[in-house]
Amino acid sequence: MINTQVSLEELNKMNSRTMMEHLKIEYTEIRSDCLAGKMPVNHTTHQPLGLLHGGASVVLAETLGSVAANLCVKPSEAYCVGMEINANHLKSVKKGWVFGKATPVHLGKKTQIWDIRISSDTGELVCISRLTMAVIKRKRNLAPNNKILPA
Repeated sequence: MINTQVSLEELNKMNSRTMMEHLKIEYTEIRSDCLAGKMPVNHTTHQPLGLLHGGASVVLAETLGSVAANLCVKPSEAYCVGMEINANHLKSVKKGWVFGKATPVHLGKKTQIWDIRISSDTGELVCISRLTMAVIKRKRNLAPNNKILPA
């Protein structure tokens, strides 16, 4: 289950000086069974035809799934990295916001699988993504670099 002891404020601080900050991705909800966030649909996330870029949807999906995965392990013992992601783009969006929700499908000792659903601000399903994460055990006496996620 997802560690809900971390606040949304702490999670959003992690976005500083990253792609997530550039795309204005924000975490909006953290529960034991999901992590949700949002991203604007504007010039920073458009492709040349003025539609939401599929790659931006994948960035939102991988961001939510990766952060959620790392909230399911003890940072002093392990960390999670992406192995594979796929995305089905179902509907185009020109403006507004898209909202993503990552929910676990499988939380194993060596791998995790996450389902990420992205919807428009009118509630229409825009993208369905599945993310496979590798769970990497830390070597002994190696402290985690990320001070935000509690051990």
